[in-house]
Amino acid sequence: MSRALTTTRTTYLVCYDISNDKRLKKVFKVCKNHGTHLQFSVFECDLTLRERTQFERELKAVIKHDEDQVLFVSLGPAEGRGDRVISALGLPYARFDAPCYVV
Repeated sequence: MSRALTTTRTTYLVCYDISNDKRLKKVFKVCKNHGTHLQFSVFECDLTLRERTQFERELKAVIKHDEDQVLFVSLGPAEGRGDRVISALGLPYARFDAPCYVV
């Protein structure tokens, strides 16, 4: 594998819909280890190809493939894209610094 492929970072929005609370908690923990929590089931992750592969491997071990869904939306290269700008309709965007609890 080329060194450029293993060191180049791409930014992804990782969004998930998990049908079971126990798996939801596990998916949240896996995502929290790889990115920034933006909304309830949305993370922003800057990943190399190797990191994305590992992230997907961890998620595949947790989700139920016929009931759950995880989306990786590529936002392009992490470097050189300028500042992140998030705008919101309705309630204003607020960074999630507090832990998320699923009950």
